[in-house]
Amino acid sequence: MQEYPVIVVGAGPSGLATAACLNHHSIPYILLEREDRFASLWTKYSYDRLHLHLPKQFCTLPHMPFPASFPTYVSKFRFIEYLDSYVSHFKISPLYQRCVEEASFDEGSKKWVVKARNLSSGEEEKYSGRFLVVATGETSNPYTPEIEGLHTFTGNVLHSTLYKNGKGYSDKNVLVVGAGNSGMEIALDLANHGAKTSIVVRSPGHVLSRAMIYMGLIMLKYFPVSMVDSLMVLLSKFGYGDLTKYGIGRPKEGPFFEKVAYGKYPIIDVGTISKVKSGEIQVLPAISSLRGNDVTFVNGKIHPFDTIVFCTGFKRSTNKWLKGDDYLLNDDGIPKHSFPDHWKGKNGLYCVGFSRRGIYGATGDALNIADDIKSLL
Repeated sequence: MQEYPVIVVGAGPSGLATAACLNHHSIPYILLEREDRFASLWTKYSYDRLHLHLPKQFCTLPHMPFPASFPTYVSKFRFIEYLDSYVSHFKISPLYQRCVEEASFDEGSKKWVVKARNLSSGEEEKYSGRFLVVATGETSNPYTPEIEGLHTFTGNVLHSTLYKNGKGYSDKNVLVVGAGNSGMEIALDLANHGAKTSIVVRSPGHVLSRAMIYMGLIMLKYFPVSMVDSLMVLLSKFGYGDLTKYGIGRPKEGPFFEKVAYGKYPIIDVGTISKVKSGEIQVLPAISSLRGNDVTFVNGKIHPFDTIVFCTGFKRSTNKWLKGDDYLLNDDGIPKHSFPDHWKGKNGLYCVGFSRRGIYGATGDALNIADDIKSLL
């Protein structure tokens, strides 16, 4: 069994941030990652036109700002470039292709014991550490909902993690399922490439521009959420009008309240809404069932499609391998305690990147965790 003071699980931005903060305090650690490279969601499983949704000052990792030459809204490829520099600068060396199968606290040794499968050799490896940091984040395993008749669909079905760009979809009937930011932007990308694009919008969502979001984030430093939300809703009404006639309702609660309370992001519009209004993107209600290429919706209408892209998010896997924790995370892998008390558990257990505050939140978590571990050593 290999022993380290700190075991970090997950080498996405959250895990890298934690590693850098531990390095900053000269605290030894081991970083386990199930994929074959760090930040795999960005490097392997994201679409080409993806940009950070927030201005770059809200998306830096600890102890290293973005280069001044980077644009305000950083593209996927520039962000990967930044992460490459980050890993090199802090000399972060994850152990790749280590799939954690179990982590439990040993009362005898007062240490965490982690069992990981080496996906290259197939062998089980054991690691022991006084502290365990769960950095697998909010986007662990792609989720595709069960829909009646989906197995009969004769076209192409893929999750958003496998979508790259709209090339090859020109004149195809494509259905995007899920109206979060990924779904909205993938629908825009498909329409820009000449696809006959439809998107399923099941529930109401706030639509805000990048400028509105930026204004809101600045205002939140000085004003209560309720006041900022009221202004955001007003600006959205002026900017986009009544979207209910296009099939997009507005929630009763405000955009920033929903983000904090439920982890639901507002839709940050980068051009999709204008194509919805022009009819280039058709908004459809929830799916009832499928039969062959025909998709039946809850309003009774039937439309044929060549491809379905599921932008239906992720399920967290923490509950499958983290044993004996009844304090920090619930069965869905979400912290039981609200921000800012969400990151620290018992017996040296921590979580980073679970605050529903994106990269900005993960940065704060990593700084807090490294400082706390330093104080206990």
